[in-house]
Amino acid sequence: MQFLKVFLLYVIFNFPVHAEPHHHEMTGHDVKEGHSAHEAHLELGTLGLYPINREASGTSWQPDSTPHDGARWDYGDWTMMSHGYLYLVHNQQNGPRGDTKNYSQGEIMLQGSRSLNDGTLTLRSAFSLDPLMGKSGYPLLFQTGETADGETHLVDRQHPHNFFVELGSSYAKPITDKHSLFLYAGIVGEPALGPAVYMHRLSGNLNPEAPITHHWFDSTHITNGVLTLGLTHTLYKIEASLFHGREPSQNRYRIELGQLDSYSARFTLNPTPDISMQISAAHLKSPEALEPTINMNKWIASMTFNQTILGGLSQTTLGFGRNDPSQGHASNAYLLESSWNIFTTNSVFYRLERADKNELFSHDHALADSSFNITKLSLGAEHVFGTEQSFKKSVGIVGSLFEYPSSLNTDYGNSPKSVLMYFKIKI
Repeated sequence: MQFLKVFLLYVIFNFPVHAEPHHHEMTGHDVKEGHSAHEAHLELGTLGLYPINREASGTSWQPDSTPHDGARWDYGDWTMMSHGYLYLVHNQQNGPRGDTKNYSQGEIMLQGSRSLNDGTLTLRSAFSLDPLMGKSGYPLLFQTGETADGETHLVDRQHPHNFFVELGSSYAKPITDKHSLFLYAGIVGEPALGPAVYMHRLSGNLNPEAPITHHWFDSTHITNGVLTLGLTHTLYKIEASLFHGREPSQNRYRIELGQLDSYSARFTLNPTPDISMQISAAHLKSPEALEPTINMNKWIASMTFNQTILGGLSQTTLGFGRNDPSQGHASNAYLLESSWNIFTTNSVFYRLERADKNELFSHDHALADSSFNITKLSLGAEHVFGTEQSFKKSVGIVGSLFEYPSSLNTDYGNSPKSVLMYFKIKI
């Protein structure tokens, strides 16, 4: 685990304890303790009196100094925003259990906000192109979770995300010059749990691969039925959710509503414009369709921070997740990822993660239900070309290495590697 030590030393010696504000568009660096967002004359978030750049997926937060991409325009009393991306990917996963596939993946989001009775009403929608790749998704060594046919677990593959990623709304109303109450409801949405999902956090969204720790940190980001009540301050947020705990099925174009039988709570703190940290917990009732009698308790802690390195913005996220099922053993996952923009048109990124995997083999295999510590290191680079600002085009490459117990050599080989090459269009 020498490379793990190297990355941890990097984080320790580069952590921005006294980070200076960056100056991106509408970041809200003037919103500091003792000053409301109204006083700073900034564009406000949809859930409270803070800069809109703080908002990420669902009701999650990110550092204020994160750039807020997307097209914006006014339509009557509404302020509209849209952003999205499309990947064309060549994916090669090596080793005995690897595979190769060419596919596309993408997402488009449309949001509208307006003032209503001294508060802010927001309507949100998001749609994914992932179902076009087929029910079995794309090859991804050591990935587990969900199903393609309703009968067997997907193993060494990443499931496609549902066509409906979010169909929801929120209403927020200030109660003091620093506090607001909000209610978020979604036919499809994201409960108050974990950090911003990997596709929407700057540290992770350049990598088209899902993390192998996805089902520790992000498993509820598409939930069929969510209701969240929260209190925001200019520096912190407290919120709790009721939601339907069952994960989406293999029917990726359906909205499968059910009882609000699960719950979560999250506390988020943005102490400076460059730091956002959260701690959250949840109880999920029967999340897995193939194991309906098993419930799940989850705990997640994470921190995201921005800093400038040689004139380019870098964002880093550290996370710890724990899944504790009502039957079987608890498992842990660790995440360290970062992206760094260099000279505007170039970016480099990495993702280091470690997870306890116990679903790698079918029930009739000799290693069934055994848990294995899997470590994955991914390194990538992206180049943006062209001068068009509304549609940014880029090409990138990601390579990954793995470390795992020797007992898996027969099934995975001695040192499998993976390579992804992609073309991306981003709104």
